[in-house]
Amino acid sequence: MASNKNKMSLRDDLTCAICYDLFKEPVMLGCMHHFCKRCITTYWRSIRGPVSCPQCRQEFPSKQFQTNYLVAGLVEKVRATSSDRYVKNLEKQIKDTLKLQRSQRDEFIGMIRKDNEQLDLIRQCVAELQERVHGDFQALHHFLEVEEAAVLEELNREQEAMVEEMGRHLEGLQEAVREAEQNLQALQQAIGSTDHNVLVELPELNSRASLQAIKGPDIDVSAFRSKYMAPLQYTMWRKMFKFLRPGPAPLTFDDDTAHPSLLLSQDKTQVVEYEGILPYKLNPKRFIQCINVLAAQGFQSGRHYWEVAVGNKPKWDLGVALEAVDRQVRVKLCPENGYWTLRLRNGNEYSAGTQPWTPLRIGSSPQRIGIFLDCEERQVSFYNADSMTLLYSFSSGPRGKAFPFFSTCLSDRGQKPLPIRILHSPTVAL
Repeated sequence: MASNKNKMSLRDDLTCAICYDLFKEPVMLGCMHHFCKRCITTYWRSIRGPVSCPQCRQEFPSKQFQTNYLVAGLVEKVRATSSDRYVKNLEKQIKDTLKLQRSQRDEFIGMIRKDNEQLDLIRQCVAELQERVHGDFQALHHFLEVEEAAVLEELNREQEAMVEEMGRHLEGLQEAVREAEQNLQALQQAIGSTDHNVLVELPELNSRASLQAIKGPDIDVSAFRSKYMAPLQYTMWRKMFKFLRPGPAPLTFDDDTAHPSLLLSQDKTQVVEYEGILPYKLNPKRFIQCINVLAAQGFQSGRHYWEVAVGNKPKWDLGVALEAVDRQVRVKLCPENGYWTLRLRNGNEYSAGTQPWTPLRIGSSPQRIGIFLDCEERQVSFYNADSMTLLYSFSSGPRGKAFPFFSTCLSDRGQKPLPIRILHSPTVAL
């Protein structure tokens, strides 16, 4: 019975055994059974004799029952949940929830698809980078192998030349030894002899001409050793430096683009702010509103890298500018206006030239900035050239011809203007 009762629904438990409907004003008899107040009252009126429970037939001395407010509350809840309005609301909630769950499921599936696409992109990117890294190192290995073979070949060639010269000298000495032995034999035979013919045929006494004739070769082994004991790795590094692709481009400043307040060095590799206005020719290429200057060399294909010495200069702008930028107006240095730049302000505030600025957290202030331009990949990257640490990279670089861009910025009052210098070779070891 208990097991069957556990399986009954809540509605069955709250159903009157007399009217077979939900309790109305449920009351509880002494036997713990529940009935509608009206149903049990009507039932008791219809019977003669002692009153009893319609279910268990337990008799009671009087018509007494107790109102059960807890059961009444449950009945009201069941009755409320059984209404058409409640059912419709519940169905609507279920449909809304179902729609939401489907939407979330589709969103999750979309996210999974995007993640898988991202994973495929990462794998493809890594594969391409591995091939590129392998190719770059393979080229360096090949360069070193060729140079090693050349150095060893030269070493062997010089060795053969010295050995050959020493061999000829040894042959001469051996011939001199044989001649000396013959002379010794002749002199020994002449000792004590009075034969006139023997004395006539004696070799010239005290002769040293043969020793002078076979003087040793002028070979300086110490100098030969010093030649190959030189800093070979550094020598190869300097030689490899010219082999690098890309290596630091030998840029020069374009005097025709320089703002009139910029003073260029004679070799066009250094620029510094000038206190006044220098004489200049009107030129549409020249920057008039901002103290900027471009390099004379522009690029529209290939990969290029250059380094700029900024030292302790407290402010500057460096990067790349499209050939078509308007040099006659003052504009924000951002890709939308044809500029891809890195900037420094107040000695330690670095930011990338985006719209708005992108602040950068850089540990130690670099003394040299490296700029890398990949025209095919449209990538512009900035490095701390002291350690080759990446500072920032633009993934949507210039389309068309672009020029290296430089700005010394206006020095603050009381500050001595410091120069910017283009480097043609590294000056500090990494």
